[in-house]
Amino acid sequence: MQDDDDKIKNAEEKNGILGWIEYRLPIFSFLKHIASYQVPKNLNYAWNFGSLAGIALILQIITGIVLAMHYTPHVDHAFNSVERIMRDVSYGWLIRYTHAVGASLFFIVVYAHIMRGLYYGSYKKPREMVWFVGIFIFFAMMATAFMGYVLPWGQMSFWGATVITQLFSAIPIVGNKIVIWLWGGFSVENPTLNRFFALHYLLPFIIIALAMLHVIALHRFGSGNPSGVEIKSSKDTIPLYPYYIVKDCITFGLFLIVLFAFVFYAPNYLGHSDNYIEADPMTTPMHIVPEWYFLPFYAMLRSIPNKLIGVVTMFASIFVWFLLPWLDKSKVRSGAYRPVFKVFFWIFAVNFFLLGWLGGQEVKEPYITLSRFSTLYYFTYFAIILPLLSKYEKPKMLPKTLSDTVSEMK
Repeated sequence: MQDDDDKIKNAEEKNGILGWIEYRLPIFSFLKHIASYQVPKNLNYAWNFGSLAGIALILQIITGIVLAMHYTPHVDHAFNSVERIMRDVSYGWLIRYTHAVGASLFFIVVYAHIMRGLYYGSYKKPREMVWFVGIFIFFAMMATAFMGYVLPWGQMSFWGATVITQLFSAIPIVGNKIVIWLWGGFSVENPTLNRFFALHYLLPFIIIALAMLHVIALHRFGSGNPSGVEIKSSKDTIPLYPYYIVKDCITFGLFLIVLFAFVFYAPNYLGHSDNYIEADPMTTPMHIVPEWYFLPFYAMLRSIPNKLIGVVTMFASIFVWFLLPWLDKSKVRSGAYRPVFKVFFWIFAVNFFLLGWLGGQEVKEPYITLSRFSTLYYFTYFAIILPLLSKYEKPKMLPKTLSDTVSEMK
């Protein structure tokens, strides 16, 4: 006890109040540890998307909490409460547009982060858990975004909720019961809006918890790198601060420039005009579409004539990501050293953008046929192309050490 008292006294005398806090809650030493954390010295800007996603999430939570203070989750008042936020609340228009545009940019950053992971083999041993937790984060993001889209209670909010929730009715035996449970009744009404508001508020905090697990799993084996070569000595790494913190700050600035360029000059560009019409169950929009970040999966759903198979296909398109560590068995991680893989990957990327475009088109030819071919290639890439490339592709010679890749870059 005397020794402990002496340590406390010495810490307080040395650093004052900071020493008193540090002894009881070692937050400053933790921050110092993060700053000195060693990372591969050949990371490029593609590795900034993870930290950008964190900033986007924090921005969404802050603006969302402020909006929740003024929003009324009732079918008779929701639409007007949003209009009141825009017109009467001090800087309400800025907060609402930042939240709406921020959601789109959040998905752009996360899609780029996923594509980087697919190209550089971030799902391979021993980082499988980093990849798996990331997929759960994406699922939570999609659920949060869908429920948030319903809250303004515009035409597309109401009909989007009606169409998407009815997809669960395709599940044999229990499907209709699930739909009624989601609705809280026999149609999309006030109980539905209340449930979606509560879950939309809760899920971002669950995403934060998942993001923490994501970072913990990442720190277990360290970050990957563009070469895919593992760290072999301290010469292969540099401290996170100041080198990569500065790079992160640059991308943070660019992110905010793009965000507020949309907020101030084109705030509704990424939204749908029908959502500025109050929800009317008696009037069906000509063309019901979800937000743009759901469109690739929506295109897959619509391309299948059978409802149940379409729903299974849509969910399988994300579930297949869990199988990547076993589908792609190539010992070379990075696509930079796999010439044939690189070609098929970029075809896959273009195909994914094509699916997004097709999801926003009307359900007619030739869009239906194109959606089917794009969906076929999407699954062919994972189920056939990657396993075959793992077996037959001859990759380029890998550098002996990570430091050699830096020398090559110079």
